[in-house]
This record gives sequence, structure tokens and C-alpha cells, in this order.
Amino acid sequence: MIGRASVTVPAMTAPRPQLATVRWSGREHRIEHAWIARERRDRPLLVFLHEGLGSLSMWRDFPRALCAEARCRGLVLSRWGYGHSSPRPAQERWPVAFMHDQARLFLPAFFEAVGLDAARERPWFYGHSDGGSIALIFAAAFPERVGGVIAAAPHIMVEDLTIASIEKAREAYRTTNLKAKLGRHHADPDSAFWGWNRIWLDPDFRSWTIEELLPAIRCPVLAIQGLEDEYGTMAQVDGIAARVPQAELLKLEGCRHSAHRDRPAPVIAAVSDFLCRHGAG
Repeated sequence: MIGRASVTVPAMTAPRPQLATVRWSGREHRIEHAWIARERRDRPLLVFLHEGLGSLSMWRDFPRALCAEARCRGLVLSRWGYGHSSPRPAQERWPVAFMHDQARLFLPAFFEAVGLDAARERPWFYGHSDGGSIALIFAAAFPERVGGVIAAAPHIMVEDLTIASIEKAREAYRTTNLKAKLGRHHADPDSAFWGWNRIWLDPDFRSWTIEELLPAIRCPVLAIQGLEDEYGTMAQVDGIAARVPQAELLKLEGCRHSAHRDRPAPVIAAVSDFLCRHGAG
């Protein structure tokens, strides 16, 4: 655990989005994305992968603030079904292996569409929640294409706490203004919400895990977890440390599921230091 850091998080606007045409899963998808400080051609690239209800705009100013402090480039995207990317068809349900598919199939197709040669660039990843899991799967599948991973509140297996909180989210979506709030960040909030909610609450998903993949990760890993996280316990990041010897843990007091919103200053300080110590600073 660490205390409050001295980094001041500047007020910045979200990066300006673009759309790329990405062909994967047998269809063409328009994927919302934005570059940060692309002119820093000699600096490392940090790819931001959002949570299960996130999008490009829901990161707010965090990617710009982190890239400014770490003096790196950034690439932020809304995955398929989120933000202003192509929505999920209403009748289409995500498979149990949706995070595996997005790591192994979607991300390589997206990188090709935006002209990113991952084998040459070896991008770093900041992944939050489901995005953290996807980043870990990518690092295990393509060890030669990644510089390192920062996994914030990642899932490596399904916990009862996670399911209970996702059930509460379903009730809130049905009975409160949660849909309207998500509508500020998603062109089709039903696409984002029900795609995520239905697969996580599918009984077949209870056995989902990526624990067996973790020993294949060769890059540096920083796993971040809030002590008050309502979607996961310390078993998630402790499980990473048990299987990835080079992993470092950051456990934050006064922090729930979204460390970049609850504790942005210590997160930015810790990630910047992590990148610097591993040759990306």
C-alpha cells in the first residue's frame, strides 16, 4: 500500500476521437479511438483498455494526465459494443471466452487497422477491470508484442462478490437513471450494459478463469487493487503475484473499483515510476 502522492493531476480534456474500420469476427466494425501526444515518436506507447461499462470518454482526463507525467504516447479506444464504436446487435450474446477473443483476435485486428506494428512498437497496456484481464491475456498470448502491463482491478477468476455487485448493477439499470448516465458515454447504452451484464451473470461464466495463462507472461506487470473494491477482492492481484514472479502489487486505501478516479495522483505516480524503472520512462 502507498500513501498520498505529490503528483498534481492537471485538468485536461478527453482526447479527440476518430473511427477506424476493423474487420474481425467475420464483420466490419467501426472502432472509436484517439491518440495522445502522437508526435512523441521516440517515446513508449501506452494503450488504454477500459472496464466492462467503460468507453473512451469515461476515462475523462486520466490518459492525458498519465501520458504527460510519464512523457509517453497514448492510444485510447472504445472496444466493440461501447462508446461510439459499432454497437452489439440486440440479439447477440457475448461468449464465455469474450475476453480471450478480444485479446487474441480483436486487438491484433485493431492494431493493424490503425497502423500499429505491435511486434516493433511493443506497446504497454493500462487495462482497467475487464480491460486489465484482456491486457493480461494479450501479454500471455503475444509475449513478443508487449512491453509491459498495468492491470487495475483485473479479474483472473469469478468471485461471489463480483457476481453480487453485477446483480446490483442490473437492478440499478432497470430502476434508476443509470441508463441515462451511461448514455452520456455510449451511443447505445443497452449494447454496452447488457453485453457485459448478461455474460457475467451467465451460469456458464462462473468457471471462467485466466489463472492458467498467467505463467506465460514475460513482461513487467503492475497490478493495482483498491482495498474497498466492490467488484473484486485481493485474491485477484495476489493470484497474479503468485503466478507471475516479476509482478508488483499496489494496494490502495480509500479506493474502490476505479483507482484512476478514486486515487488518480498515487496511481499516476506509481505507474510513471514503474515505467521509468523498466526502461520506458
